[in-house]
Amino acid sequence: MLLELLKAFLFGVVEGITEWLPISSTGHMILLDQFVQLGVSEDFYSMFEVVIQLGAILAVVVIYWHKIWPFHQADKSAHAQGIWRYVDKDIMVMWLKIFIACLPAGIIGVAFNDTFERLFYNPTCVAIALIVFGIAFILIEDIHKNKQPKITSIAELSYYTVVLIGFFQLIAAVFPGTSRSGATIVGALILGVSRTVATEFTFFLAIPVMFGAALFKLVKFGFSFTPLEIWILVVGLVTAFITSIIAIKFLMQYIKKHTFKAFGWYRIILGLLVIAYFWFVK
Repeated sequence: MLLELLKAFLFGVVEGITEWLPISSTGHMILLDQFVQLGVSEDFYSMFEVVIQLGAILAVVVIYWHKIWPFHQADKSAHAQGIWRYVDKDIMVMWLKIFIACLPAGIIGVAFNDTFERLFYNPTCVAIALIVFGIAFILIEDIHKNKQPKITSIAELSYYTVVLIGFFQLIAAVFPGTSRSGATIVGALILGVSRTVATEFTFFLAIPVMFGAALFKLVKFGFSFTPLEIWILVVGLVTAFITSIIAIKFLMQYIKKHTFKAFGWYRIILGLLVIAYFWFVK
């Protein structure tokens, strides 16, 4: 039992770090499973690797609570009328934009989830996606070098822009290794969004996506767990939560002074190593 809990801890650490850094959590989890396998059923593992994302998303909720919770005490100022005395209008509009951006991945991802997993959830596809989007990060940062972003706040995101960002997120839903955060950040940067806004909107976009994915997997698996499976889930969730808080704070400080190019190079190197291992070693 102790060995399995240590493995769950390791999976939680990897999930917490890679969910927010644009280097693909799904890709890393697939690769980690090749070397460190939990002593559980295939169905449970398929559920586990998605559900521990709840730990990661709770970190976003805790850190950004003041930016995502729209309800507050009565605003007695003259401009606040009706329901808006108790609800922050800007935050509600942001949630509408998040909902719109989630539609492509939510509809298509759920409808074809099993097909995507069967076709693309393998080391070769992960490696290719890592390399392609690694190159994309480097090229986009070079193209936008010394350019001022057109969009510097979430409030400035148009509905047209968030729909396009939603389709970039769909790419990550189809191809593991792309990285959900990586795909949406790349898309946002192409559309002229600043690094900070692109990253924060990606964090907020993950809340309904990951809650929905986790709920979908839980319902599909059922709610019947062995004592060991419960402990594995708890350890993975808590570890992912704590690690995510550290990773999020690191990333937001990092991008204030640096570009995403380092993550691009990391993705390329990791992708090449994966190809070399599975083609020439294994």
